[in-house]
Amino acid sequence: MRAYIKNIDWILFLAIIPLLAAGLLTMDSFVSENSFFDKQVWWIVISLVVFFALSAVDFRFLRQTGVVVSLFLFFCFLLATLLFAGSAIKGARSWFDFGAFSFQPSDPLKLVVILMLAKYFSRRHIEIAHVRHILVSGLYAGIPFVLVFLQPDFGSAIIIFCIWLGMIIVSGVSKKHLALVFLLGAIVFGGLWVSVLESYQKARVMTFINPLADIHGAGYNAYQSTIAVGSGGLFGKGVGYGTQSRLKFLPEYRTDFIFAAFVEEWGFIGALVLFFLFGVVIWRILANALLGATNFEMLYGMGLAIFFMSHFIIHVGINIGLLPVTGTTVPFLSYGGSHLLTEFIGLGILMGMRQYARPAHRDALKNEFLGI
Repeated sequence: MRAYIKNIDWILFLAIIPLLAAGLLTMDSFVSENSFFDKQVWWIVISLVVFFALSAVDFRFLRQTGVVVSLFLFFCFLLATLLFAGSAIKGARSWFDFGAFSFQPSDPLKLVVILMLAKYFSRRHIEIAHVRHILVSGLYAGIPFVLVFLQPDFGSAIIIFCIWLGMIIVSGVSKKHLALVFLLGAIVFGGLWVSVLESYQKARVMTFINPLADIHGAGYNAYQSTIAVGSGGLFGKGVGYGTQSRLKFLPEYRTDFIFAAFVEEWGFIGALVLFFLFGVVIWRILANALLGATNFEMLYGMGLAIFFMSHFIIHVGINIGLLPVTGTTVPFLSYGGSHLLTEFIGLGILMGMRQYARPAHRDALKNEFLGI
């Protein structure tokens, strides 16, 4: 039991608890029964049980190529199936509806992409400077990216891209080759903009990039979000007194705009506390990543940190009007079971890896590169 308790990073765990509480307080109406609040409590309980259960698992089996590839193919199959059999919610086929609950495959897929890229880069760090590793890894991330984009779920697609880009950078690939790939992409986009896209298509792109240019149409949500953030002032309006969220001026305040709803009630000081807690979470994830037994565990931990940072930075950027609205949740705060369970599964795997965290032995590295 004592050994099991040591598997848990308690600083990380204790930093997450107030984040969960902040999410619950923000989505509670305080005036009537709230199904969102009640369901989220159950999802938190389930996620915590899964987190502690996974913390006791030895995850060295994930180093096997067959295991990771099977997971990757399975979730790609689920995404492809969604395009035909998924439940359409707000124009996107992102969910399997089972009546009592819904399941969004794109959430756990992000963890699978991290595992896939960690496995690929961990076996090729000696020759990582070759440009083909950018292209091959881009294919591994590109397939799920396209399948998610077609739903369309722009938020999850962007997170997958950020995971790939972040893991490309930390893996040590040639920055010159990476810059050339992005330059080529920019040239292709420029050609499409000049020669292919119609004027109405260009207008849609510009509205997406700068939603505040159309505050009565596509930019309404972003506009209301900036009002909510600004009206919070230094100390906020108080819990339960956020007018933008409680009076429904701010749509989706329990999910896509929960940061704005939180800041309206807790103010700038509350936002600083939120940033501090997320900073602790990222710090502890990276600290655990650096203790990884092999490159695979280290890259997985770094990929997980990139996953959390991407969600948080993009969500905050959207809520304060700096980034286009893409429908991205913020970890631990936003309502939803799929993303919450995914976050705790990712952390549970990281805690399980702490069991055998130690400097990598030469034999372990040799077996990893030989694919054993």
